[in-house]
Amino acid sequence: MALTPHLEAQKDGYAKTVLMPGDPLRAKYIAETYLTDCAMVNGIRGALGYTGYYRGKRISVQASGMGRPSIAIYAYELYNIFDVDNIIRIGTAGAIHGKVNVRDIVIAMGACADVDLTGQMGLRGTFAPIASFGLLQSAVATAKRLNIPCSVGNMLTSDMFYEDNHSEKWAEVGVLAEEMEAAALYVGAAQAGKNALCICTISDNAATGEHCTPEERQTSFTSMMRIALEMDC
Repeated sequence: MALTPHLEAQKDGYAKTVLMPGDPLRAKYIAETYLTDCAMVNGIRGALGYTGYYRGKRISVQASGMGRPSIAIYAYELYNIFDVDNIIRIGTAGAIHGKVNVRDIVIAMGACADVDLTGQMGLRGTFAPIASFGLLQSAVATAKRLNIPCSVGNMLTSDMFYEDNHSEKWAEVGVLAEEMEAAALYVGAAQAGKNALCICTISDNAATGEHCTPEERQTSFTSMMRIALEMDC
């Protein structure tokens, strides 16, 4: 019997560190390409999850699906039911700042949100969703060691995918890219007292119209995968 409505793994089915792409097929690709002694631990709703070993280190990969509600559910269950310590989102984002281009890597030091996270959390004031410093520091050091260029800064988490008319304003205050999950992940980690980081590859640029194909997003964004796998956590 599954421990939760969304994850069918056994209590010890996940490693302490979980890589979390949005796309289930990207999770499958990572597991089959990089992990040894790998087993699928979740298939509910097609949200594929795997646990195996990378160079002797036990590690898991679990798809989150798209958007804040989806990643919030999986993060909550992983942190609180399966006792996962670290979740590293490895996803895609759209460039909104001139400093980043398609295929660049952005590591989210912070995640702005265009929804009322504070109200939903019952807090007075404004909560700033930020990465866990230890994971952030490790990711930057790992990228340097692997000679993989990356930008570190603010991202915007938005529920809007097509009807986005405010990107320029966010870019004016230094926000580099837009995606749909990081803020929810950072909030979930803060509430659970656990660790989170978001590493994204830029898959499209609304200003220029440049974009990658679904196949490219699934299998060719390997640099962010290598950073996450090689991190010390």
